[in-house]
Amino acid sequence: MTAVPQTPSRKLVGPVIRGVDGDLADAVAAAIELDNPDAEVLVDDQGGYIRISVPHRCVLTRRSLEEQLGREFPLSDLEPALSAFAGRVKQTEDQMVWYLERQD
Repeated sequence: MTAVPQTPSRKLVGPVIRGVDGDLADAVAAAIELDNPDAEVLVDDQGGYIRISVPHRCVLTRRSLEEQLGREFPLSDLEPALSAFAGRVKQTEDQMVWYLERQD
């Protein structure tokens, strides 16, 4: 995980998590790092929110998030903690994917 601010010239996608629940934000960042092993994961902690960015495509699986939290966690429960996101997003019960180009 690299703590670097997002720059406008890079095509980054991913969630922005409210900083209220630090454990959840840390778990999301760690899970995204696991789910995107060949990508650079950027974490910008602004205190009130944490922006997690990956170039072009960012995957978060329920399995990895639950492993990091140490408990069951439906991905739909993440929605209230999302203050925003960059890119487009597709969500299923098992994963969330942020991406740049339409995939439908």
